Amino acid sequence: MTSGDASAGRAIAPEKRLTDYSSCGGCASKLAAGELSRVLGGLPLPIDSRVLVDYRTHDDAGVYKIDEQTAIVQTVDFFTPIVDDPFRYGQIAAANALSDVYAMGGKPITALAVAAFPSKDIDPRVIESVFAGGLSMLREAGVALLGGHTVRDTEIKFGYAVTGTVHPDRYWSNAGARVGDVLLLTKPIGTGIVTTAIKFGRAPQASADAAIVSMSTLNRAAAEALGTVEGAVGGCTDVTGFSLMGHASEMAAASRVTLRLRLEAIPFFPGVVDLVPGNTTGGGATNRQHFSKGVELTASALTAADPSAENLISLLYDPQTSGGLLVSIDPGLVDPARRALAARGVQAAVVGVVEARGPALVTVG
Repeated sequence: MTSGDASAGRAIAPEKRLTDYSSCGGCASKLAAGELSRVLGGLPLPIDSRVLVDYRTHDDAGVYKIDEQTAIVQTVDFFTPIVDDPFRYGQIAAANALSDVYAMGGKPITALAVAAFPSKDIDPRVIESVFAGGLSMLREAGVALLGGHTVRDTEIKFGYAVTGTVHPDRYWSNAGARVGDVLLLTKPIGTGIVTTAIKFGRAPQASADAAIVSMSTLNRAAAEALGTVEGAVGGCTDVTGFSLMGHASEMAAASRVTLRLRLEAIPFFPGVVDLVPGNTTGGGATNRQHFSKGVELTASALTAADPSAENLISLLYDPQTSGGLLVSIDPGLVDPARRALAARGVQAAVVGVVEARGPALVTVG
């Protein structure tokens, strides 16, 4: 993205802030994980043998086999405004939707816009700028926009249905983590806290800038880099609305393993720990309620005597928007994988290991 692109979005100053059109922003606007599980649990199981991945493993996208060389990866993701700059909002929504395909090891090729806007009380230039921001990100990813669908709504919503391709024998899944694998995380944690602080004017500029740049950065470079190291990737997921703990739990459950994370190794956005009080989201609370029963907190930092302990716990359950990839890597291929990532500008943190299944899905120590 050029500086001219960004200024095009910020030149519009609507009387009503974009985030005023939403009760909760970004991936925090998802249905709670527990509620979603109850809804999907009653659906009949698919019987089509060409379905390689579906909702049962809580993967980021579905995979459907076309022939021996080609499978399609399909996903849809849209959410309410997370920032007030309409161009940036469009970019973040696009990056977030495309991320699901990258997390499956696929290449996104086409997209359909999904949008809801008020019929009144909004400058048409704001809507245009949202679409322009999204299109700029699709172009960066080499994805063709085919069309889309819009409806009228009092709450703004925007995103994309994305189709990608992958070899039917080479897709990634959150069910692929192997005992002994090393866990990498490619983006910091804390977008839910930071964007809530942005909405209420409480975010330091450094925190806001870091989170916005991260959310509007594609996971393309990370996925492509990992794809160059044959056999490196075991399991993979992107960290979005269900939080680091939620997505780690889903990977552990699908892979029948336990993920052990090192708290001191988890990267957080600058200043976000201090922003937690007063800026937590409803999504963070429901994530904690649903996933905490499978999480064991053993880190010495998480003690009652530590004033930041509760802040750190909240961040572990913070709903992320356009977060990074959490990926398990063959221990013998960690160094080549990290070199490939660094060569593409991705600074991945080693945050843990995969262990044989224990009493907890995730341990933090």
